Amino acid sequence: MKAEKVRVLVVDDEPLIRAGLRLILDGAPDLSIVGEAGDGETAVRLAADLEPDVVLMDIRMPRLSGIGATERMTALPVPPRVIVLTSFDTDDFILSALRAGASGFLLKDTAPAEMVSAVRAAAEDNLRFSPGILKRIVAAAATVRPAPAPQPNPLLELSERERAVARAVARGLTNTEIGAELYVSVATVKTHIANAFTKLGVTNRVQLAVTVLQSETPAG
Repeated sequence: MKAEKVRVLVVDDEPLIRAGLRLILDGAPDLSIVGEAGDGETAVRLAADLEPDVVLMDIRMPRLSGIGATERMTALPVPPRVIVLTSFDTDDFILSALRAGASGFLLKDTAPAEMVSAVRAAAEDNLRFSPGILKRIVAAAATVRPAPAPQPNPLLELSERERAVARAVARGLTNTEIGAELYVSVATVKTHIANAFTKLGVTNRVQLAVTVLQSETPAG
């Protein structure tokens, strides 16, 4: 039986960028672009109608920003995985997108092969994200709020194996790679990740990774 293709919605207000993304993704036999949108309002409507697996989402757009669109999409009955297309000069937007429910972030100049790989991984909730971006998120988070009073390390809420899995997620490893590294099944990895989500109050892998990095990065 032929495997179903990963359904992708491309959202960017620049037609040239959308065309470039289509060119990149159409070259992958297991990916299918089911729609395009040039503004956030249209993107949300298409996401509800088409139920894509993955959305590539620009941040700055007319009518409704990528952040607003992400927030609405992740609240849909069948929410897609949203990958935000960003650049290193938009740390504040990255933080807002994370709070809105984005599953991950790609630089707009990401190599085509890496972008295809990221879309495939996102469809399986195994998004490969750049540790560099995560570190920028952590740094930005520290600048937009006052330094909190010392708190117990939240990772202490996790079991030893859950901490090992969480740290592997923060390194950008997939469930399969984590299982191979820790000599456990993928099902066991998923269970540990689900437990970590519940204990730490996060909803996706990027938020988990940020929590790990914030907990293990020295202050100052």
